[in-house]
Amino acid sequence: MYHFFVEPSQISDRSVIITGEDVNHIKNVIRLKPGDELSISNGIDGRDYRCGIEKITDTEVVCTLRFIKEDGVELPSKVYLFQGLPKGDKMELIIQKMVELGVYEIIPVSMKRCVVKLDDKKAKAKIARWQGIAQAAAKQSKRGIVPIVREVMSYQEALECAATMDMKLVPYEMEELLDGAAGMAGTRQIINQLQPGQSIAVFIGPEGGFEQGEIQAAIDCGMKPITLGRRILRTETAGMTVMAWIMYQLET
Repeated sequence: MYHFFVEPSQISDRSVIITGEDVNHIKNVIRLKPGDELSISNGIDGRDYRCGIEKITDTEVVCTLRFIKEDGVELPSKVYLFQGLPKGDKMELIIQKMVELGVYEIIPVSMKRCVVKLDDKKAKAKIARWQGIAQAAAKQSKRGIVPIVREVMSYQEALECAATMDMKLVPYEMEELLDGAAGMAGTRQIINQLQPGQSIAVFIGPEGGFEQGEIQAAIDCGMKPITLGRRILRTETAGMTVMAWIMYQLET
């Protein structure tokens, strides 16, 4: 079943009206017909509105509302990914897969070992493209919301943004060298402490990893260093690994 997002104003008690680019996609690309069923979200309340197509014109698709799935598909906690800017098009893959796994927001972060440096013009173009990728992934995975990709933050801004969150995790490849390091057993214990309703920050370093000063600043702000195992993971793999653990712990 195909999934689409509309504005809340396009949903009434008995009908849903689809407009914009999705009309051409429905009519000429996937070639749906009256009577076919669609899954609709308004991007806010997490509900899944199940509809049947009533009429298709050049400017709109008129659907009859059949029923509403109240439980939705969203995780019971909001997970915020603070991702160190990676090289090339890796950010696109990260956004796509993290949205599929249930992330709530993605915040690109400029860190000391980031090779990529974006000026304001390039940053705005990148954010627009990344947001489009998030929306496409949300449609594919039938999310109830479209996760927001925020503007690029400095590392200090990211720490301040995460300061009030309930749980703050930072995977670090040299976690075993830190004072009080507990290895995988300690990481497992931290993940087991996650509870529905919490806000969770996950900090992922760029290709070169975190500088020691960045890790210390994170710890000073209440971050919990964790390990991802004995193997060194790529930056595009690390966040997905943590997100999968969080999903396993919280999904009911």
